[in-house]
Amino acid sequence: MRSPHLYDTLRRFCLGAFASFHGADLPFSFEEHGTYGRPTLYEYRPLVRGFIEAHADRLFGRDDVREAVADLQRETAARIFARAHEGNTPDEARALYRSVLVPLLVRTAEGCGGFDWDDSAFDRAYEELEETLYREGHAYGAVAPLIGISCGTQIELGDGIRVRMAATGELAAMWPEASGLLPRDFGREPDRLCVLELERSVADEAPDAPGELADAVTALRLATAAPVAAGPVLFERLDWRPYGIRPVLQIAATAPPGEPTRLDPFRASVAQKLRPLLALADDDSKLGDALDRWELSLFQDDPFRREQLRHALDSALGNGEGTWAAAMRAAALLGETAQERAKLVDAVREPTTDLVRRLLVAVLLHGNRRALLSELDSTLLGNERVAQLRAS
Repeated sequence: MRSPHLYDTLRRFCLGAFASFHGADLPFSFEEHGTYGRPTLYEYRPLVRGFIEAHADRLFGRDDVREAVADLQRETAARIFARAHEGNTPDEARALYRSVLVPLLVRTAEGCGGFDWDDSAFDRAYEELEETLYREGHAYGAVAPLIGISCGTQIELGDGIRVRMAATGELAAMWPEASGLLPRDFGREPDRLCVLELERSVADEAPDAPGELADAVTALRLATAAPVAAGPVLFERLDWRPYGIRPVLQIAATAPPGEPTRLDPFRASVAQKLRPLLALADDDSKLGDALDRWELSLFQDDPFRREQLRHALDSALGNGEGTWAAAMRAAALLGETAQERAKLVDAVREPTTDLVRRLLVAVLLHGNRRALLSELDSTLLGNERVAQLRAS
């Protein structure tokens, strides 16, 4: 124990809060733990965290709260921890209360199963608090349910982002309200057993998890052609404590039509390469437009889908010269032989989502769309010159 005085102060705060809440009617959640191929289990869980957070403001004026906050303000580690959770708020006392005292109270009450005091539950909660306060940096995590795809082993997508099998009850253990926020049949169907996870060490502020996980979904859709979707919400934690629940970006949270598929090692490696390359669209508006239109086309029917795909093709390869030029470049990009290129030119006139997907994958993997257009033009001009020489 690094701070016995802080231990005593925080223990008095928790005891006072327990006395205030003792006898309260706690709401319960009825949780269904489904596992593919096994019987479904059911559990009643008290919604301690939601109850405490809803009633926390009426405790803030108590003397034991002021003493606990005053002791925390003397702890540099606690003030840094509060800034990581709450930002640079002008009311440091409330920031410490929300980010340290309330979660400590929640963790203790969860260990007690309500508001019947147990010394060992507080000791465990306080030990966890000290471990998080005095560590270097903070461990951030975000988890979103993933549907439309299955995997046998953990798949790394880079920068702390991965696809893995969901552990039974892992979301409900930290977020009891999660049971009402999961996709239908999650945990019971083969293509609804995985999660998309982001883990990263942070010093000041949390990463843009909705944006980063949405890019990961796009990379998986490009690599697999599967009806992948994440969400509808993601669950954030900081230092292995609940940090927030945020919506996933709508286009990533909506499942397109299609047949689920398995994420094999080859396509996983393609998704791993594609995910960071999506950032190229930030400096290339044409590439960004092509990606957006292709992804929107996944949710549309003809003739709107075909129109989106034509615009996507033109943005990616047309270079302002129209669909014909885009078709010729697409044929040169994907075709290995003259016969394949001729078929591709015909196919691009009525592009499919899969054809445009393959083209976008090739463009992204090249790494520089503008340079690629010049290379394709040089190839086409060279092929035309060779044909003229052979004809003469």
